[in-house]
Amino acid sequence: MRDLDNLDLIREIDKSDMMALEMDLPSQCEEALEIAYSFEVPADYKNVDCIIILGMGGSGIGGELLRSLLIDRLPIPIIINRSYSIPKFLDQHSLVFVISYSGNTEETLSAYNQVVARNAKIIGITSGGRLKGLCQKDEIPTIVVPEGMPPRATLGYLFLPMLVVLGRLGLIADPKDDISEAIELLGVLSVKLGPEMDVSENEAKQLALKLYDRIPIIYSSGQHMKGVVWRWKGQFNENSKVLAFCNTFPELDHNEVVGWEGLPGITKSFSVVLLRDKSDGQRISRRMNITKSLIARNADGVNEVWSRGEGLLARTFSLVYMGDLTSIYLAILNGIDPTPVKAIDYLKAELAKREVSP
Repeated sequence: MRDLDNLDLIREIDKSDMMALEMDLPSQCEEALEIAYSFEVPADYKNVDCIIILGMGGSGIGGELLRSLLIDRLPIPIIINRSYSIPKFLDQHSLVFVISYSGNTEETLSAYNQVVARNAKIIGITSGGRLKGLCQKDEIPTIVVPEGMPPRATLGYLFLPMLVVLGRLGLIADPKDDISEAIELLGVLSVKLGPEMDVSENEAKQLALKLYDRIPIIYSSGQHMKGVVWRWKGQFNENSKVLAFCNTFPELDHNEVVGWEGLPGITKSFSVVLLRDKSDGQRISRRMNITKSLIARNADGVNEVWSRGEGLLARTFSLVYMGDLTSIYLAILNGIDPTPVKAIDYLKAELAKREVSP
């Protein structure tokens, strides 16, 4: 098995230095704050009755995290739209964040055109591409972030501006203190979980070793951590190049828990990660403990990862950071460069051919 303490080996496998991009999240968040606070929020955007976020993949995960964070704080619903089309109820009273890091995501561009036709209150978030051009043409307020990175490595740029805008509109309390705590905690974790920290003291490296040659199954509470489990799943898919699956409590206890009873020869290929947080509550925690004892009989292992920090934002980002770095270490163990996503590139190229074919 490859040595995760061998920095030369990590650099050799991680040819595009995804590790550096993921490690840079604390400073990226600081820069994202500057961008967000320099953005002029239209005064008439305050009077809205719902928030809708358009985005796919790495560009859309910030919306999932935002909804999980604010589910019991926002006085209006927040909806994530991962589709070519938009809900019928979306209208001029809707606040819509249109997010495409590249600016060329075809599902998001399709939905954007429909949103414009509904006269919604729109804010674009992008690094350029067609979305930036359309927003300029349609005079849509746009938050422009630095370009040149894989979308999954731009979470700070795509997530924090939405949180800041909602605070400036008065839809939530000013999040500045929560953001400051999260950035400070990320700085601490960058040392504890970084490549220079030996396996013996590095929880992300230790978890990657436990997940090596296994299919990760990630579980969490569905209240505040649903966005986090989706982030973990996506990072294992794109960075580690492995299948991964996720679900949330309490729903999984009404169906998926039974699935662990069959095919024991196959379920031993699965390794479970339970993401835990102090907001889980007594009943969810009880469910997690009972479920852990049930699936431990058939899974290769059940690993618990606890959030860190005081505020919910800091705790959320502590788990995100842990998952991001674990996925990079797992890629190193697999001997795979984390950055390329050849299947996605091929799919996009084939779709582009279909657009011009008769």
